[in-house]
Amino acid sequence: MDVFEKVQKLIDHIVATEIADMESLEKFRIEYLGSKNSIKPLFAEIKNVDNSRKKEFGQTMNTLKQTAQDKYDSSKLDLAKVAQSDEAASLDLSLPTPISGIGSRHPISMVMNRLIKIFERIGFAVAEEREIEDDWHNFTAMNTPDDHPARDMQDTFYLLNSTEHLLRTHTSSVQSRVMTTTEPPIRIIAPGRVYRNETISARSHCQFHQVEGLYIDENVSFADMKQTLMYFAKEMYGPETKIRLRPSYFPFTEPSAEMDVWMGTDNDTAKRLTKGTGWLEVLGCGMVDPNVLKNCNIDPEKYTGFAFGIGIERSAMQMYDISDIRMFFENDVRFLSQFNSVI
Repeated sequence: MDVFEKVQKLIDHIVATEIADMESLEKFRIEYLGSKNSIKPLFAEIKNVDNSRKKEFGQTMNTLKQTAQDKYDSSKLDLAKVAQSDEAASLDLSLPTPISGIGSRHPISMVMNRLIKIFERIGFAVAEEREIEDDWHNFTAMNTPDDHPARDMQDTFYLLNSTEHLLRTHTSSVQSRVMTTTEPPIRIIAPGRVYRNETISARSHCQFHQVEGLYIDENVSFADMKQTLMYFAKEMYGPETKIRLRPSYFPFTEPSAEMDVWMGTDNDTAKRLTKGTGWLEVLGCGMVDPNVLKNCNIDPEKYTGFAFGIGIERSAMQMYDISDIRMFFENDVRFLSQFNSVI
């Protein structure tokens, strides 16, 4: 029997081999595809082949190797299908399904939804807009022209190769879009995420959330704003809550104020949050500047209004006694699972 007959006989044997289980499959792999397989010695027979048939011998050996590989692959696939079919047949479809883990709302969402419900009860509608904003709606319309020093108050993320489009630095851009498309009276709240190029630390982040409010109508006064915010504070922090308004500055309101709520100094948490003063700053507010109304084509001689902005992270940190703002953005399941039972 010459070497060609040996190779052909081995090919026929491989094709005829029956592989019924994983054990016989492994034996086949070792015999024909392993590091010490029975095919390798046949390659040495090339020295006994006539020069005119060496090429033919090489092709025949390649056919032998490929036949063994194809047999192994097809058998492995067939056995996997059989195992899968057997497993499916053994399933009891009448068994109850296992209960998966119950998720929870993110604390930011819970606080934001609570704020929205408070203001919806007194007639404020929710307005939402884009996070990628243009310079006019984010700055210029809100009384912040190109050369205005107030632009230095906010470090802005501009889009690549653009000085016109940016990630909004406040949801005041929602107010400008509503004012330019809606006739007064206007009574809205604008919840959403905003971005500023700030150093990330335990107390600040480059992204955070706000709920801003806007009310424009005839004869709206500072007293109206104070009573609205007093209602919010009592609904949010309790009926005995005390507030104070401190003079401040914002380019889009005049006069402007910061609102604090009295947390007291009776415990360590309150002392830490208020830095020992007992007062916690919760929002900025003020009467809408007449220039903002003009920019948005609203007659400042006929209409007045007030606006306010509440930081959601600060409220959530106070409400749930969270000391590090970064925890809101790290998706740590250990942190988030603590809110499973919170409504």
